[in-house]
Amino acid sequence: MRSVLEGRRFATLLLVGAVLWSIASVPWGNRLTHPGGWGAIGEIVGAMGTPEVSSTVVSDAFSAAWTTITYAVAGLTVALVIALPLGVVASGVLSRSASRNRVSAAVVRFVLAFFRSVHELVWAWLFVAAVGLSPMAAVLALGIGYGGILGRIYSELLQDVPEGPLRALRSSGASEWRVFWYGRLPMALPDMLSYTFYRLECGIRSAAIMSFVGLGGLGHEVRLALDDLDYGRMWTYLYFLAGLIVLVDVWSTLVRRRVTA
Repeated sequence: MRSVLEGRRFATLLLVGAVLWSIASVPWGNRLTHPGGWGAIGEIVGAMGTPEVSSTVVSDAFSAAWTTITYAVAGLTVALVIALPLGVVASGVLSRSASRNRVSAAVVRFVLAFFRSVHELVWAWLFVAAVGLSPMAAVLALGIGYGGILGRIYSELLQDVPEGPLRALRSSGASEWRVFWYGRLPMALPDMLSYTFYRLECGIRSAAIMSFVGLGGLGHEVRLALDDLDYGRMWTYLYFLAGLIVLVDVWSTLVRRRVTA
């Protein structure tokens, strides 16, 4: 019995049980879609190959895409301001005192866990109540939520670097700060950059759905197109959103090559 509860077997049993429980919880006897649902799906899928490319729509798409990526970058900037210092402290690598590291890391990890435990949409509602219906509410919501996520990942990446080069620096008399700046951070930087760019992609998608807090952008245009049942125009905006993600992915690849070269 003990062997079943250990390692991969237990995780597999847990996942299988969760899937079976989810399937059993679905109300299969009721209608899963409304009467016109399949027809609407057919129209949406059919419009994929015929996006609207009029000059007005394309111009609106470029403007909305610029708005979306602007606020995504602003939100990620706030997240980096939060994540970099808190992630370093949460990693517990700045002091050789084990007790001091454990206390400071535990406190900061709790703060980061609180930041990321609240979804950015919930943060947005809270900031709307605080600062009003403003794009700033969405930027702060993205910054705090993503700051908690990035801080946690940064702390783990800084902890997981190889110890060999770090021991060599310590043996030469380097302080923990110098070990961090000249050993730990350079080795962790490529993975930190990779995950940061991934979070920028997520930030673009999140920014696109925050129209209700006054952000505007591609999400707002998609909603208007859906309200008008203009699926061709909707796909134009969705393709622009996908294009932004591709551009960020290419940018990420180029930056990582320069860093690791």
